[in-house]
Amino acid sequence: MGRRVTAEGSERTCVVTRQARPPEDLIRFVVGPGDVLVPDIRRKLPGRGVWASLSAAAVGEAVKRRAFERSLKTKVAVPAGLVAEVDMLLARDAIQALAMANKAGLVSTGFGKVEALAESGRAAAVIAASDGADDGKRKIGQALRRAPASKNIPVVAIFATAELELALGRAHVIHAALAPGPATEGFLARWRRLVRFRTDDAGETASMDPAESDVRASMKTEPAGPKAE
Repeated sequence: MGRRVTAEGSERTCVVTRQARPPEDLIRFVVGPGDVLVPDIRRKLPGRGVWASLSAAAVGEAVKRRAFERSLKTKVAVPAGLVAEVDMLLARDAIQALAMANKAGLVSTGFGKVEALAESGRAAAVIAASDGADDGKRKIGQALRRAPASKNIPVVAIFATAELELALGRAHVIHAALAPGPATEGFLARWRRLVRFRTDDAGETASMDPAESDVRASMKTEPAGPKAE
């Protein structure tokens, strides 16, 4: 539904903005059991799909306007908490991807290791727990500023310690560094989708420039959960 084929491939149309965009910039929804609208964040569920922009605001507006029902042209129950449900699924998808990167041996934890990897520029990304101490974040930010000028290492500051512990199977995870690899790229792609959804932007704020004053600067663009209705 709402498909347009371009030279680059298929695009889909957002039910709110009516703009055609690549599937990566949208969220797919299908009618699930009991005629309930279900988010299909991996775009694999069977059935007729409808698309909304990768934005909490867009999904919320679609619910408010009853745009899903009109686009599907069928009776469907749209959960009132659909924005929060999408947020939860995107966050869980990112955490699962981080667990896969850990299984691939790409994740290092511990302040000393992370600081050294950040400063040397050998880290593909750095993670700082959202509920970690400000002093530790400041020191990691300083290490990033000492990294080679050619490096622009993204800082993931969106997950709490409990979420990181769950993903990595370790206790007291405050800082982590990811080595380059396909599993790391998979995690970062899912993290950026989550940030885009929460901040309603084009994803440009999903990484921190090491020249920023410290890691806390990145946290301003990474809200901890869906916006209050």
